[in-house]
Amino acid sequence: MALFTDIDAQVTALRDLIGDDVTPEDLPVRMSAFGTNELVDTVTAVAALVRGVERIGIVAAGITARRSRRDAGQDGLAQGLGHRTPAAMLQDITGVSSAEAQRQVRLGLSVLEADPSQPGGDAEQDSSTPSGGLTDVSATEPTRLPWHAPLSAALLRGALSPAQHDAIQRGLGHPVDELHDTHAAWSAAAEQLIADATARTVEELRIQSRAIRDQLDPDGAERRFAERYERRGFRLWTDADGVERGRIDFEDDGAAWVRAIRDAALRPRRGGPRFVDSAEARRGQDLVDDPRTNDQLSYDLLLDLLRAGALADATAVFGTRQAGVRVVQVIDSAGQPISARTEDLNHPLPQSAVDHRICESGTVPVDVNRTGDPLNVGREHRLFTPKQRIALAIRDGGCRWLGCDRAASYGEAHHIDEWRRDGGRTDIDRGILLCRHHHMQLHHGGWQITRDGRGDFLLHPPGRRPAVPLRPRAALTAAWAGIDPPPKRFRPAA
Repeated sequence: MALFTDIDAQVTALRDLIGDDVTPEDLPVRMSAFGTNELVDTVTAVAALVRGVERIGIVAAGITARRSRRDAGQDGLAQGLGHRTPAAMLQDITGVSSAEAQRQVRLGLSVLEADPSQPGGDAEQDSSTPSGGLTDVSATEPTRLPWHAPLSAALLRGALSPAQHDAIQRGLGHPVDELHDTHAAWSAAAEQLIADATARTVEELRIQSRAIRDQLDPDGAERRFAERYERRGFRLWTDADGVERGRIDFEDDGAAWVRAIRDAALRPRRGGPRFVDSAEARRGQDLVDDPRTNDQLSYDLLLDLLRAGALADATAVFGTRQAGVRVVQVIDSAGQPISARTEDLNHPLPQSAVDHRICESGTVPVDVNRTGDPLNVGREHRLFTPKQRIALAIRDGGCRWLGCDRAASYGEAHHIDEWRRDGGRTDIDRGILLCRHHHMQLHHGGWQITRDGRGDFLLHPPGRRPAVPLRPRAALTAAWAGIDPPPKRFRPAA
């Protein structure tokens, strides 16, 4: 569909919904009378309209940046209008934040670079603006589209939003070099992520992109991990009002530990599992009823930990479940590691960090098939066993409900076949992780989850709406994908 045909269609849909005579001041009153379907149709039409107009703005931002090159000096477009940079010009015209203006410039340059009809060359960007993976191509070499050309094409045809494009391109970063096989591997990863984007949040795409990048460039994964470790730091200072303040720059392992400790302590407050013994339930209710805010509770927890140190009583500080970070490593049939991630947040980890964790805490082997499905246990138990819970966490990565980012430690194991009504088995194949909120919504809101054999889990909304596949978490899709890394000869020499 032509761009303005699509824009006109969305404007017409909004006019039919809201009315042709509406003024901006009338919108709250008129739209407050909408039913559910009208409101959803309005939000959908607005999203499609904004996405269409954004494409025009992004291309304009890229052209503005190219016409404001450093070598043009004061004759550059932005400079001639009194602006230091093209991003500053866009910010002044549109009223967006500096970060958003810089993102529009970055996306616009990326789109232009992927257009074979455009002349080569990068435009000046703010010194704080990442290059976004731009590639210099020698004029003497045959023209070759950059690896991120599929992303730009998807953005222009409306298959990706600007936020999705930015998350994927920045997550994948830059190929280890520009040789053919490496270039092709990154382009293939971009195509895979585009296909996955319709079922993913921007945050999931960002995590998945980084996971794929670390699989394609394991040497770079080790380097980035080490760089974040070197940037770690903790600082205390007193501000002008006499308030003592602090700042922590975490490295990967420390951040995972702190999140695990906080979540273990605050889980009843943040929607943790309900299937606990009566004593734990009472302690959880006491925490829910506590008048302190979550930030205040986190602060008090931190001080308790610092005071108690290594002698901390797990039941007094953490609740009944000791805090910890579980790492999931995928091993192929030959015993070679493919990828590794933290169980709760799906953050990728390099092999050196995994080896350190194995030496420190050991392993729990779990056999899975090529799609990540662990082995079954059967109907001997009404509730899923602890080992089955580990298997579900490895396969599902957290709540599987569409768009939910709750970690596996917040999950409740749902039997898709009722134990009594359907003679359901407590098998991994017939169970799925859902957070407390979505588990209750499923049982009390008329929703249903089904599965044919080992196919996709299908979420059936109430009424006659079509079922929606519940796909694995983004990082897990990457883990089981078996993406081939670049050949070893293309990696930097040791």
